[in-house]
Amino acid sequence: MSEIPGDLKFLKSHEWARLEDNGRVTVGISDHAQGLLGDLVYVELPNVGDSVQANNACAVVESVKAASDVYSPVTGTVVEVNSALADKPETINEDAYGDGWLFVVEIGNAEELAELLGPDDYAEALEDEDH
Repeated sequence: MSEIPGDLKFLKSHEWARLEDNGRVTVGISDHAQGLLGDLVYVELPNVGDSVQANNACAVVESVKAASDVYSPVTGTVVEVNSALADKPETINEDAYGDGWLFVVEIGNAEELAELLGPDDYAEALEDEDH
């Protein structure tokens, strides 16, 4: 399992959120999730301007094995999407916590971030899942 970056927060459904310096939140799926899915072949992202709700599905990642909904960890407005993934969805497999990010949200309520799992709690949840 790859190292989980210390600046991320997580949903139990394996999405991560990174609070950026400008107050926006970058969202992706965890390295664990991409490993479970296998080789990704398609990504359906929200549109810029879409409103997303915390814990609601707003994107889809598809692998040769399965399609999986991606849930937004926070409520807000999508201000950027990683359009490079349309041509190279495997970027998520290669760099889930870096170039494989999915979208950026202008967050409505920063307190929502406090409700997400920290890296240690997420790692613990993964261990519980494996047993």
